[in-house]
Amino acid sequence: MALLSGVNSTPSTDPTSQAAQSKQKLDEELNRFLTLLITQLENQDPLDPMDASEFTSQLVEFASVEQQISANSNLEKLLNLTQTSQVADMVSFIGNEIEYTGDLFELQGQLAKFTYSLEEKAAKLDIAVVDQDGRTVFNTVGKNDVGTHGFVWDGKGNNGLPQPDGPYTLVVSAIDPDGEIQDVAKTVFGEVSGAGADNGVVSLFIHGITVPLDQVLSVSEAVPLVQVPNTEEPANESDPDESADADENVEETAEAA
Repeated sequence: MALLSGVNSTPSTDPTSQAAQSKQKLDEELNRFLTLLITQLENQDPLDPMDASEFTSQLVEFASVEQQISANSNLEKLLNLTQTSQVADMVSFIGNEIEYTGDLFELQGQLAKFTYSLEEKAAKLDIAVVDQDGRTVFNTVGKNDVGTHGFVWDGKGNNGLPQPDGPYTLVVSAIDPDGEIQDVAKTVFGEVSGAGADNGVVSLFIHGITVPLDQVLSVSEAVPLVQVPNTEEPANESDPDESADADENVEETAEAA
């Protein structure tokens, strides 16, 4: 996917725009009207000529519609320029990590993280990850306390094998004490790979996922998710140099005695 898409440097010449299509239709209708008018003028009765006011009013109506189409075309140009500016501004997002509302995320590098929030304590809460074919590849029990909880998935399925990179869906199911389904707010994280605009909607791209800008909650520097190893040193381990000095002091004390 391109880093930037939907950036049109010449929006006024876009034949697929609504204003351009309306202008083409108006031109076709005007040509038909003028052809019919010329035919009527050529075949009119000289003793009973046509009333000029009728076709004059129709020409004025055509001119009014043409002016409206021109105004709409200018608005489309302004909108395209605004979108182009927004997309250009979002270049700084590329390579950074965003948090956004939703449940669709991209597994990259065998790790993914997300959050879920509860307004009330749940009696039971389950977390599941579903692949793009609708298969549940991972599930576990989550925290059911009130508040926002973070979770990092190591990218491994229930069988312990790493899952391939790609799009997955987060499913968080909460049941309240009365046995009813409880609402759960979810956010997911991903590294931005591009930006673009389509039909007036400016979006960020996370590889194969499109995230509308109004769903983005935060942006931060991308930090690789890694498993933190245990770096604690054994408590009884001593420095070899300190041990050698201690042995020399013992020998010197014995010789003096």
